[in-house]
Amino acid sequence: MELKIINKSNNPLPKYESAQAAGMDIRCNIAEAVTLQPMERKLIPTGLFIELPAGYEAQIRPRSGLALKRGLTVLNTPGTIDADYRGEVGVILVNLSGEAQTIEPGERICQMVIAKHETPEIVEVSELSDTERGAGGFGHSGRK
Repeated sequence: MELKIINKSNNPLPKYESAQAAGMDIRCNIAEAVTLQPMERKLIPTGLFIELPAGYEAQIRPRSGLALKRGLTVLNTPGTIDADYRGEVGVILVNLSGEAQTIEPGERICQMVIAKHETPEIVEVSELSDTERGAGGFGHSGRK
C-alpha cells in the first residue's frame, strides 16, 4: 500500500518512531507558538495533504505522552480522513488540563494510523438475531 503525501510544511515527512509502531507522528505547521487555555480547542494545521487508496482511512489519534503529561488530546478521537479527501490535514486539539498549554512550531501533536475498512451493503430488516448478551450495554457485563 502506498500513501502519497504533499508536504507544504517546513517539517520532515511523518514517520514511524519505532519498527512496530502502528501510528506515525504528525507535526504542527504553525509559524509561532499557539497557547490553549484550559478547556479550549483549536484546529491546528499540519501542512500535509494525503491521498489514500480506496478502502483505507487515516485515523488521527492523540499522543499518549501529551495526554498524560500535559492534558492535550485530539477532540474527535479518532478523527477520520476519508480516501477521497484532498484538503489539508487539520487536528482539533483540546486542553483538558487546568493550566494553559503552549504548542511550539514543529511539535509532534498527534499520530496517524492507516486502517483498512469495509463498506457494507445496507439492508433494512424488521428484527435482528438473538444473542446471549442481547441489548445489554453500558456496564451490563459488570466490573469484575
